[in-house]
Amino acid sequence: MNRKTGILIAVLAVLAFLGLLTYSMFSLRKNRVEVCITWNGRTECAKAAGSTQQESVRTATDKACALLSSGMTDSMNCSHATPAKVTWLD
Repeated sequence: MNRKTGILIAVLAVLAFLGLLTYSMFSLRKNRVEVCITWNGRTECAKAAGSTQQESVRTATDKACALLSSGMTDSMNCSHATPAKVTWLD
């Protein structure tokens, strides 16, 4: 294999990887959501995206609870709370 062929294969491999990465990022954005959680008298809202609706809600809930809770136990209890508001985006 000569030098030009090696470079061509490397460029095609990089382009294929970038294409796969782009496809993966867009497929994750299928389910965008904003979740508001009320915990210990405070409310926080967070946005997230995921490949499923359940994954999106869970991620947004965890993000909101990270701002509301202190410590692992408090965070876990918060993440099991029923969201005060769930808004689907796009």
